[in-house]
Amino acid sequence: MKYVFYVLGIFILTLGISFTIQSGLGTSPFDALLVGLSINAGLTVGSWEVIIALILICCHSFLKRRRPEVLGLLTAFITGIGIDMWLFLLHFFVTPELWYSKAVCFGIGLVVIGLGTATYLHTNFAPIQLTD
Repeated sequence: MKYVFYVLGIFILTLGISFTIQSGLGTSPFDALLVGLSINAGLTVGSWEVIIALILICCHSFLKRRRPEVLGLLTAFITGIGIDMWLFLLHFFVTPELWYSKAVCFGIGLVVIGLGTATYLHTNFAPIQLTD
């Protein structure tokens, strides 16, 4: 059951990320990097999510002289798919043009990001290991 909540949490998180991107008012620093790469270098935001995560995980693995964190790659892959899926769907249904509709879209995104993050982290399925 925790695997279902893990994936559900990531999809909720990516819905929130997609709302903030769609609002045009800004995103988190990492998502801004992904959007910038998507605009300037091609590929989708989700594709860049997977590519950058792969690079970072491999660099971490090399520096720590360990095997790469497979669960981190799984999280990045699911996140990339989720972002692309939601951006594709929201493009047809959510196109805020006025400042207040952009602000509402951004606010919804922030709340949904919080709910998604809490849901997937609560499963403790793919914990981020910061220390040895």
